[in-house]
Amino acid sequence: MTQDFQTDSRQMLGRLRAVMAEDAAGQQRLDRITTLIAEEMHVEVCSIYLFRDEDTLELCATEGLNPEAVHETRMKLGEGLVGRVARTGQIINTADAPGTRGFRYMAETGEEAYSGFLGVPVQRLGEMLGVLVVQTKSARSFSDDEVYALEVVAMVIAEMAELGAFVGEGAAMSARHQQPVLFRGTCAQEGAARGHVWLHEPRVVVTNLIADDPHRELERLQDAVEDLRVGVDRMLSTAASGDKDQLQVLEAYRMFANSKGWMRRMEEDIGRGLSAEAAVEKEQSTARARMGQVSDAYLRERLHDLDDLSNRLLRILTGQGNQTGAEMPADPILIARNIGPAELLDYGRSLKGIVLEEGSVGSHAAIVARALAIPLVIHASRITTEALNGDPILVDGDQGIVHLRPDDTVVGAFRDKMAMQAQAQESYASIRDKPAETLCGQRITLKMNAGLMADLPSLESSGAEGVGLFRTELQFLIRNHMPKRAELSQLYARVIDAAKGKRVVFRTLDIGSDKVLPYMKAVDEPNPALGWRAVRVGLDKPGVMRMQLQALIRAAAGRPLTVMFPFVAQREEFTAARAEMDKALERERILGHPLPESLEVGAMLETPSLAFAPDSFYSEVDFLSIGGNDLKQFFFAADRENELVRRRYDTLNVSFLTFLENIVQRCATTDTRLSFCGEDAGRPVEAACLAAIGLRSLSMRPASIGPVKSILRRVDLSEMHQIIHTTRDEGHQSVRPAVMEYLRGKL
Repeated sequence: MTQDFQTDSRQMLGRLRAVMAEDAAGQQRLDRITTLIAEEMHVEVCSIYLFRDEDTLELCATEGLNPEAVHETRMKLGEGLVGRVARTGQIINTADAPGTRGFRYMAETGEEAYSGFLGVPVQRLGEMLGVLVVQTKSARSFSDDEVYALEVVAMVIAEMAELGAFVGEGAAMSARHQQPVLFRGTCAQEGAARGHVWLHEPRVVVTNLIADDPHRELERLQDAVEDLRVGVDRMLSTAASGDKDQLQVLEAYRMFANSKGWMRRMEEDIGRGLSAEAAVEKEQSTARARMGQVSDAYLRERLHDLDDLSNRLLRILTGQGNQTGAEMPADPILIARNIGPAELLDYGRSLKGIVLEEGSVGSHAAIVARALAIPLVIHASRITTEALNGDPILVDGDQGIVHLRPDDTVVGAFRDKMAMQAQAQESYASIRDKPAETLCGQRITLKMNAGLMADLPSLESSGAEGVGLFRTELQFLIRNHMPKRAELSQLYARVIDAAKGKRVVFRTLDIGSDKVLPYMKAVDEPNPALGWRAVRVGLDKPGVMRMQLQALIRAAAGRPLTVMFPFVAQREEFTAARAEMDKALERERILGHPLPESLEVGAMLETPSLAFAPDSFYSEVDFLSIGGNDLKQFFFAADRENELVRRRYDTLNVSFLTFLENIVQRCATTDTRLSFCGEDAGRPVEAACLAAIGLRSLSMRPASIGPVKSILRRVDLSEMHQIIHTTRDEGHQSVRPAVMEYLRGKL
């Protein structure tokens, strides 16, 4: 890069800053910028296209093309060369625009006379805002220096757009971060919440884009990078005795912090006239754009490391710190790309709702959100780039919909929905202490699922008759190291104490699949849901299972104890796991510790194979609990994490209900106690059908107990059982329509 070209670049940015400082309307600024760029780069045409919606670009300013085409010329994403730049995020530099693949002639612009074409994306931190184009009559390609200079200018335009410099009439020039936006995601935890945005990783605001003194900016960058390196080294020394995965991440941080290429590129950006902050953001935008195009998981993780490091560097440069000075609102809705269980627990019940760009319905965050009864929507694409701290937001966890900065009409409808839900909750409170007894006199036991001490107060407030499932893995997932036996024993003892004599079913460690311990080496499996998980891990690594069983025995301290092994697929696995329990009991007896007053050991029926186990297995277990979430996905061969298929198959499909009814009949024959645990147990219509086929114990999240009890108290199970069998005999695929018609007459 020549010194002369650096000077020219700084001159162009200096003139841009003067335009930014003018007291002018947004359209005037855009017009001035296109004229300025055309003059500085000695081209006949300069045009700026901005998105008017996520699929449509609009010509918003031009020097050289027909001015009447401004705000009239529009193109779809991927349409023409401009649309290709916007869709791919890649630069197009060609001497023969009309002959280039994808070229689209737009008569209203008068661009047929121009052969040379250079289009660069206008983007900020991976968010595509538009396209900046220069064109020439002569058939020529632009030099690397010219391409680089236009990229720098495009980055400044993106920052100016972010700061509201181009607000004008029309959707393409509407004020950013001020318009209502609807996000359609996936429901991971039901419920509705209204509040204000709290960004887990707050955006650093950069206002000084162009440098007055490049030498001073270089010094600022070098000082900040040195602070960053010292901080990373300090983290490494602190974590020297920690786990290998954490060390690998920090080593990657140190590698990037000491990267000469990264530093050189930022220094070149400053040489062209950018401030130190703008130079960091330019490189961060490039990394984020690449992140969206890389399919390799390892490379994506490394680019994510660089992105995080850039955020740290920006905070050092701006002095804005981790929270950028913002104060958490009283009704926070947490917005994040993703979040770990420990971080989520740090927020606790202060959160009204959670919205993630990534995640899965079985993720650690989803498990904690369910435990805390916080509405959660995942797969809300791009919400972290659109939302600002303090923005009003509505979260509809039932539909997987998020309204950011909603208008009054939407707010009113949402308020009515929440009022109806609150009214329903009041009616449920009136039957809290009454039994879930049907019109035909059948008594259904309703229990709650839990995984945290914070869940236990819901035992009384919900009217649950016990804990049908206590997920013990959460205590392993939220730590960076294996918990000690004494810690677990104390926790389990507090759970038993809080239950005040009500039965608590402790499920042993259910890890693997989508629940990988942060301190345990991950196993690369082609299909983790069908792989090395739950009791399979426990039997192959018996040390952890024995430690957990001993902790449970000590927690009982002579009181009744109920333990359940997850994901048992055949009798031999249960027999081996039960043998480990017997060994733990014998060890505790030898050590002189009190043994449980009574002990029940059961299994979760989550695989179709266990439904066909020999009668001896059904006689051997003290109880069975159907794990509906896993059992349904294996029955239908439909991955519950796959959005393309997970909603395709209905629980009330006659095949699945027949399968469940066969399990109920087998348990009745062998006198084996049976319950149903899972999301469907907490859905009133599904719960009523499960009770109708003979299930007399259901376990669900606490908030579902009221609605389920309410519907059970108004139905006759013998009538519903007849409807289910009649529907099946008539050859229908699902009993839902017939059941819904019956219920409409009862509710």
